[in-house]
Amino acid sequence: MTQGNAMQPFIYTGHPARVIFGVGTTARLSAEVEKLGIEKALVLTTPPQKEQGEALVELLGARSAGLFAEATMHTPVNVTERAIEAYHRSGATGVVSIGGGSTIGLGKAIALRTDCPQVVLPTSYAGSEMTTIIGQTEEGRKTTRKTQKVLPETVIYDVNYTLTLPPVMTVTSGMNAIAHAVEALYAEEANPVLSLMAEDGIAKMVAALGQVQERPQDVDARADVLYGAWLCAICLGSGGVALHHKLCHVLGGSFNLPHAETHTVVLPHALAYNAPAVPNAIAALRRATGSDTPAAALFDVAQSGGAPTSLRDLGMPEDGIERAVQITLENPYFNPRPLEADALKATLSAAWAGDRPNA
Repeated sequence: MTQGNAMQPFIYTGHPARVIFGVGTTARLSAEVEKLGIEKALVLTTPPQKEQGEALVELLGARSAGLFAEATMHTPVNVTERAIEAYHRSGATGVVSIGGGSTIGLGKAIALRTDCPQVVLPTSYAGSEMTTIIGQTEEGRKTTRKTQKVLPETVIYDVNYTLTLPPVMTVTSGMNAIAHAVEALYAEEANPVLSLMAEDGIAKMVAALGQVQERPQDVDARADVLYGAWLCAICLGSGGVALHHKLCHVLGGSFNLPHAETHTVVLPHALAYNAPAVPNAIAALRRATGSDTPAAALFDVAQSGGAPTSLRDLGMPEDGIERAVQITLENPYFNPRPLEADALKATLSAAWAGDRPNA
């Protein structure tokens, strides 16, 4: 980090992970499973992605331990317990997770309890695959922790999986990814290495998301979005988070709001809240978005892509705002601007109504 001409001390933590990136890279799956010494892999998916899971079971052949297709948003503990039963019953020695944050989260939860190796094939831009973070939900509360035990050993990015991602889901998943890089610019662990990745990742995402809206099957544009998402995921994995992620965890766990859509709605407002306290980050975001008002620019990316822009649209009750503020303040994480109840209430009220921020 620099102030004037002086280099400031910083800490950068890189996490070990093998990344295979390209078009058609799923063909490498069996070789990568074998490389990790997995004799039999349990394939994980959500119910809607069961067909993709079945294709991987067939691809793995004798190295498959079957399919568990019950992964669910926010990684409920009761679903994890059923998955672990299936894992042990199948004789699996590792997992292959194909999907977004829900499936990747389930794979991590199994790894946490069994210490098994993981191969992940992301089909969205959520970024969980590059992190040591696991979030789990029980009795209406979402809790998170960091541990190397849940970091996937191998990640296979195959651009082909993103070609059929619906336009609105592309935007919400992309905004989820952008949020990781935005907060890496001003989190407690911010450093010049991650700042480079964050700015480049955001710039790639913002430019390519518009292209994908016009040409959903454009492989080059899809590759740029996926590459940008990978950079944003590294920011999440090696950097830190602040108010935005705290609010999203509270809203998702307490009101069962959809993960990517919640990130999409909250990000511009959380950034506007912090903008006065992070001038260097705002300068980077102006370059990345090409706008003097990056919070508003991100709001516009969501709106122009047909994504939801209000918590009201996601089904959050207006009288839940007070409760969300209370939970946020019970156990706050680092944030560059102090968390104040009245200011948080105003921020969540704006997010609930879908107001366009001015920052």
